[in-house]
Amino acid sequence: MFARFLAPLVAILGLPLVAFAQGADAKTYDAIVARSAKFLASSQEENGGWSTSKSPGVTGIVLTGLLRSGAATPADPSAAKALKYIEGLVNADKKHIAGQDPKVQLLNYVTSVNVMALVSANQEKRYQAVIGNAVEFLKKLQWDEGENKTEKDDFFGGAGYDSKSRPDLSNTQFFLDALIAAGVPKDDPALKKALVFVSRSQNLKSEANDQPWAGKINDGSFIYTPSTGGVTKVIDKANEDGSLPGYGSMTYAGIKSMIYCGVGKDDPRVKKAYEWIQNNYSVEGNPGMPEVRSQWGLYYYYHTMAKTLDVLDVDYVVDGKGVKHDWRKDIVEALAKRQQADGSFQNSAQNWMEADPNLVSGYALMALSYCKPKR
Repeated sequence: MFARFLAPLVAILGLPLVAFAQGADAKTYDAIVARSAKFLASSQEENGGWSTSKSPGVTGIVLTGLLRSGAATPADPSAAKALKYIEGLVNADKKHIAGQDPKVQLLNYVTSVNVMALVSANQEKRYQAVIGNAVEFLKKLQWDEGENKTEKDDFFGGAGYDSKSRPDLSNTQFFLDALIAAGVPKDDPALKKALVFVSRSQNLKSEANDQPWAGKINDGSFIYTPSTGGVTKVIDKANEDGSLPGYGSMTYAGIKSMIYCGVGKDDPRVKKAYEWIQNNYSVEGNPGMPEVRSQWGLYYYYHTMAKTLDVLDVDYVVDGKGVKHDWRKDIVEALAKRQQADGSFQNSAQNWMEADPNLVSGYALMALSYCKPKR
């Protein structure tokens, strides 16, 4: 009834009706979350984890999604079992949260997501020491003076899969996610060093980016890594002129990482990257990718997009054509369209482990946690 009187008022005042209907539909949100939780309860293993034969980190993604989206509380049976599983991954000797004899290449990702899961459980006293130890372990993985790297090196400040792997922006954003979740202040040396690496990952020539390819496209987008001459996932090797196109998931990751490292929203690097986001706004695929790769890392993209826009504290994204997008609503509707009958999510593009419905369902819930409707 109220809407009948609201519409004429809106027209008279010249106000956008969308301002009164901001955010996702609560029923749609609740239904997606409930169906996802039901699926994940059915796919949980006896040991409390999910897809543990593929990676001990999938459980951290799923549990973080369940807790942050409101699908579960730490006391719920599925969450309690998952917490037990993660507790079993705590390595008292090495101080990480990746198991007693983990694959070395997974140390950063797995420890980072498990830190986020334990922080999301909101049981500070119970996990305070474990989280603190994990943070110190993660800092040791960062490429810096400890590995004889200086600010002149394109490895400096980044994090890779482990202490010996080439750093990349994806590993570095998870590294920063964990540190920020654990309460590490923005003036911490690890974050200052990370900013050096993140700034070098951007297609933007500036005082902060001395890479030879940075100014060739100069559109503010971010690539996968500036290390070893620069790598992007958009193409298999650099263009003939040496340019490296950026893409959506890394551009959102770059913005978020800069903010985490203390860069202001009005900084030219952030503004230029956000301009790229506006010009390439999409919830249909990972923008910047060619059509054949547009679904690569789609659910990772949804989560990174949602978390970044939440960090930026924007409710709408105005795209390059001037169209105003309620991004929370858009993400929820995109996920509702993609949810399977059993409540899971699946990606037909199997790159980057996204063929695993547990992993992508966890990413979906993590994305949804930043799209909660106003009640």
